[in-house]
This record gives sequence, C-alpha cells and structure tokens, in this order.
Amino acid sequence: MWSDYLDFERPLAEFDSKIEELQALEKAERERREEGQIEGAMDISDEIIKLRQKCHDRAQTIYNNLTPWQIAQLARHPKRPHAKDYIRGLFEDFEELKGDRAFSDDAAIVAGLARLGEQSVAVIGHQKGRSVQDKVKYNFGMPKPEGYRKALRVMELAERFQIPILTFIDTPGAYPGIDAEQRGQSEAIARNIQSMSALKVPILATVIGEGGSGGALAIGVCDHLQMLQYSTYSVISPEGCASILWKNAEKAADAAVSMGLTADRLKELALIDEVLPEPFGGAHRDPETAITTLKTSLMKNLERLLAKPLEGLLNHRYDRLMSYSALA
Repeated sequence: MWSDYLDFERPLAEFDSKIEELQALEKAERERREEGQIEGAMDISDEIIKLRQKCHDRAQTIYNNLTPWQIAQLARHPKRPHAKDYIRGLFEDFEELKGDRAFSDDAAIVAGLARLGEQSVAVIGHQKGRSVQDKVKYNFGMPKPEGYRKALRVMELAERFQIPILTFIDTPGAYPGIDAEQRGQSEAIARNIQSMSALKVPILATVIGEGGSGGALAIGVCDHLQMLQYSTYSVISPEGCASILWKNAEKAADAAVSMGLTADRLKELALIDEVLPEPFGGAHRDPETAITTLKTSLMKNLERLLAKPLEGLLNHRYDRLMSYSALA
C-alpha cells in the first residue's frame, strides 16, 4: 500500500491503514456473530466514518497547497495513466503503426490511427512503463530519433488524408545517449517542430504527465495545447536545472518553484490554452474520470478547430510559435 503514496501523502496512508484495520475488525466481528460464536458485536462504524472525514479534510489541505515540486512528483507517479491507457479509454479501432521506414521501431513513441466518436484521428504519444521490463522496453519514455521520425511519418500520413492529429506528451526528455546522437537526435526533433508548424490539419496536444525539453516539443507544436492539472511542462527537469544552477540536484524543489512548470502557472503566462481538472488526488486515483474529462475536452476542441478555415488555423499556429519569444 505504501508504494502508492508519495512522501507528502504519507499522512493519508496512515489514515487509510487505520481505516482498513477497523474495516477488517468489523468484518471479523460480524462473521463471528453470524456463526453464533458471540452475541452482539462492537459497533465501530461511527469511528470509521470519523476517520474517513479526517482523512478527507487532511487530503483537502494537502492537495489545495501543493508546491511545484510536489506537483512534479504527482506528474511522475508510477501508477499515473500513460498514453496507452488513454488510447484504450478514449478511442475506438486504434490501429498502431510502427517503424520509421529508415532504422527501426521505437516503443517510446506509440502512434497510429483511430476514431474519436465518429471522427477519424491520428494519435501519437510518449509511452512509459510500470514494471522493470516495460520501463526498459519503452526506454523510460525517452524516444530516440527513430521514434520522432515514426511520429512524423504518421503526421504526414494524417495530412495526406486530411485527418486531425492528437498528441499525448509524457516524457522526461529525448534520450541523450551516444547512439541517439549518432543517428541525429537534434535533427529529428528540429525537423518535427518545423514540419508540425506547417501541417495542413488541426493539431491538438495534451500534456498528460511530464513535458520535458525538446523531447516534448517534438510532438507539441499545435493549435490547442492543454495540460492535465497535475502535469508539468518545462525546458528541463527540476533536478537537471538544480544541477546546472546550484551544482546540486537536491535543490530540485527550489528549481521547480523558479521554473514555473505547473499547469496553472503556464496558463497565467499564456503558454498553454487550457488546464483540465484531475480527480481528487490525481488521475491515478480515478483513471476513468480522468479519461472522461479528457475525452470531453478533446471532442469539444477538435470540433472547434475543424470548423476553422485552414489558412486562419496555420496563421494562428505560426503566430503562436512566434509569440513565445516575446515572453522570454
């Protein structure tokens, strides 16, 4: 149970543990009474109700006062829904496409065609893993050049058939290994950014977890950018920033404050368009509600973008990109 809770959530874990103990005791007493082993039983239901209320009140205090560093931890929660979880919940008839037609397939990028309601869409997202084996398989959500070239292949396919593009961002950053650099990591990212700026179809991007550096931007150029409430979007991780500024990764909490990487802060800066509320405690506490919220938003915004004239859509996308420099 304790692995489901982050450090700042430990008080809630203690409450939940006590509640489970009382529930088990209540069940045992009830079974013994039904078997005739005892007469009457302890009534501890009131105590359980009181503990639940205390737990809820404590949770309200915690989640209403989260620091940027705590939000960054929620964005990385090991049980947080990943791209494939959202794809299963949001779309019908998803057909995954693999390979970049040049080197290999990169599992850290999942891409394909699907239907959102009655609308055909191209779907592209970063994929992480939960088990050790899956984390290795998906390279911890850090794509290599072939992953970004696969994404671009699917985007160009979508443009050819006039299908809107939906992307799901969740990566600590592009893979920085030597083999990735040898195969043109920076060129692959730059080409995606350049190509996405001119694609003649609507593009809608959602940050579902971590949005880190160019690894996120490579599938993040869009007409509408939204973030889940407890996701982050930044040029570098808090640990990386702390290592550069203070030569000490343990200053990550201070770096997270300075970086302004939370959804609410980025909305204030007009760097994103919308913040989507998450279930109480985060998307991992109630994935079905998170999926329903995201689906409602995607369908609403996709309908709006499809109604726009293409020339106006492209001009707005270009102006959006150019406006970022004014905020620097």
